[in-house]
Amino acid sequence: MWVLFAFLSAIFAALTSILAKVGIEGVNSNLATAIRTVVVVIMAWGMVFLTHAQSGISNIGTKSWVFLILSGLATGASWLCYYRALQIGEASKVVPIDKLSVIITLVLAFVFLHEDFTMKSLIGCILIGAGTLFMAI
Repeated sequence: MWVLFAFLSAIFAALTSILAKVGIEGVNSNLATAIRTVVVVIMAWGMVFLTHAQSGISNIGTKSWVFLILSGLATGASWLCYYRALQIGEASKVVPIDKLSVIITLVLAFVFLHEDFTMKSLIGCILIGAGTLFMAI
């Protein structure tokens, strides 16, 4: 089931880039990010209440709170940078560079989460890096 959600995530991320590129025209990138964030917050909390998950808030531990907040800050920084790059650059060049996050995530997962870094992972990283370089030039 996770593969289905991963593919749906990719489709929605692609739509996000195209819709944002059209919508950001003539709009301050920080303002556009704030508007997008409000929509995401409403949608996310809507899903929490729709699935009755709100009762789990009291069970969240301190470590989870800290890392969820740090993740939120990283997301916000990513979105602010992404929207600015998208505003001044071509989507077809900004998006591949943004997807270098795949390589960075694999390396960080290996270093900090002690996940396996296999030959397949290495080859995939090289191909993604080469593809990104090829598309961005």
